Amino acid sequence: MFRSLLALVGLAASPALAQQQGQRPPITAAAPQPAASRTWPTREADAELRDVTFAAGGTMARVRLHYTTLGTPHRDARGDIDNAVMVLHGTGGTGKQFLQPQFADELYGPGQPLDITRYYVILPDNIGHGGSSKPSDGSGPEFPRYDYDDMVAFQHRLVTQTLGIRRLRLLMGTSMGCMHALMWGERWPDAARALMPLGCEAVQIAGLNRMWRQLAIESITADPAYAGGRYRAQPLAGLRGAAALLFVAGGAPIYLQDAYPMRDAAADYARQRVAASLKGLDANDLIWALDSSRSYDPWPRLEAITAPLTWINSADDFINPRALDYPVQAVKRMRDARFRLIPESVATRGHGSHTWARLWKDDLVALLARSAPR
Repeated sequence: MFRSLLALVGLAASPALAQQQGQRPPITAAAPQPAASRTWPTREADAELRDVTFAAGGTMARVRLHYTTLGTPHRDARGDIDNAVMVLHGTGGTGKQFLQPQFADELYGPGQPLDITRYYVILPDNIGHGGSSKPSDGSGPEFPRYDYDDMVAFQHRLVTQTLGIRRLRLLMGTSMGCMHALMWGERWPDAARALMPLGCEAVQIAGLNRMWRQLAIESITADPAYAGGRYRAQPLAGLRGAAALLFVAGGAPIYLQDAYPMRDAAADYARQRVAASLKGLDANDLIWALDSSRSYDPWPRLEAITAPLTWINSADDFINPRALDYPVQAVKRMRDARFRLIPESVATRGHGSHTWARLWKDDLVALLARSAPR
């Protein structure tokens, strides 16, 4: 399976790696660095959705949605699960990315905001990703062209039908998952007690955001080895071009300048990260995932979002530039919404800042308090 934007960029690189390449580590002690990985008690399962019709046409007799959970469901006096938290990943990611130290070790432990002795955390793999149904399972270019509408519909079926949850305590999402969280708020205003979108905009994927995605797709399809999606071996030249675009789109300028201030080491690091990202990458999976944003457009219906919401973007995010004022305008149209732009620094990770919980953990604590049942 292909890597997430964060993995492609390699923003979890440690100071030790920089030193190995003849560079000094980041100069500020405030910069978050991943701790040694901790093993979390997880459970994994597959939800089976039958007789599925896709928004753009096409059907599947069976769609598999893989998911990972932590913690235990708690039921209130009416028998309803009241402690479920769902976290939605970005393009190319999986639910398991939220077990990485920079996310999990800040949130899931005793006394932490999503302490798994108190919360039931659900980490799904979206269709086209991870252990869920995807083109590389065998159908290749015949796999239905899913979009965000399909993704959120399948998430909703997982929560309500498979897991029997009427209302989530919290719905979080990063990047693509950030956009999905806004769509949930519009479609099912009472489905989550609180929403926390991280790293997105509330408008169509257009402008430069659509351009780099389109160029990545065309880098693959223009490779003769792609063969209309019926390749026998991965079209590596096209995939390398797409991976390079993903690397740039997810980059963090200040952090990477600080970690790699010398020309040759910076070039070597970029080459290594792109080369590493090609391992396990599938061309059709990547194209389908990048193109799935084509119908996203929550802007006309933002007033439908009534749940308490805290929205976080980062000032060094290439994909969601700080000069765009869409979030500030959007929250004015919601009943109980707040927006914060994390200032750019050596501690931020560009688009990947959404996964470094230390940068926004206090905002999560405040949102949980603001949305607590009375």
